[in-house]
Amino acid sequence: MAASDPEKLMIKGDKLTQLSLTRWSADWKSATLLYEQAGRLAKNYEKAKAAFEKASKGQEMLSSPWDAAKHLESAAALAKELGSWSEVADFYRRASELYNECGRSQPASDALARVLLRITSKNLIVIHHGESVTIPVLEDNAPDEAIRLYTDACDILEEDGKEQMAFDLYRAATSVYVKLEKYADAATFLLRWGLAADKCNATHSQCKVYLSAIIVYLFANDLKQAEKCYNDCCQIEAFLSSDQNRCASKLLSAYSDGDVEEIKRVAQSSTIKNLDHMVCLENWV
Repeated sequence: MAASDPEKLMIKGDKLTQLSLTRWSADWKSATLLYEQAGRLAKNYEKAKAAFEKASKGQEMLSSPWDAAKHLESAAALAKELGSWSEVADFYRRASELYNECGRSQPASDALARVLLRITSKNLIVIHHGESVTIPVLEDNAPDEAIRLYTDACDILEEDGKEQMAFDLYRAATSVYVKLEKYADAATFLLRWGLAADKCNATHSQCKVYLSAIIVYLFANDLKQAEKCYNDCCQIEAFLSSDQNRCASKLLSAYSDGDVEEIKRVAQSSTIKNLDHMVCLENWV
């Protein structure tokens, strides 16, 4: 009976990790197996979460950061079901750190990003590395925390020279900034994306995000900063000869002249409509 009772398994596991007059060293191997079993059997989300967190600690003590990270992701999924968003973020961040210990930058970044994808429904089921994964919604519940996690995930991939894998993260972070009406931050992140695109020779993406950054400044009614951004981007040869450059030039001229009809016309161009991240221009006119 005890073998199928999560609470008794947890108690037994705890005893194996506590030192006493008769136990001079903790038996983390046996305790971890008990915690893992308790996590799988527990029907109560809170108890299952606690079990997987302890199982993660056990795997750390056994020098197995990969398995420890996996258990933290399980704990994060349960914290999401409980609506404990601060724990969700904390578990995924700790999982990311453990994946990094294994020298695995992509899973480390994924652990941060997995909690962040913004969706309209409560959950999204995706196939991730061959597994069915539930992605909880953090952007709508804790947008500032989402920004921090996106930034951390980008940092991990950039440090490992894998900027191409961070494109979805740049896009998503920009979206959150725009939603929060932090337009200067959104433009800054777009320019960071442009630099990353330059490093991996993604010229078309680079030009598109530069145009997006200019649009964000115009959307914020900051013509001066938009023009400065445009002039800076024109120092990049690829942008100077691009369709995005010509579109930006027309848009800046129309905005400077207060030509509403021209703004509308340019806003409807395929160059703007095909941007990965486009700010709605309706409020301009």
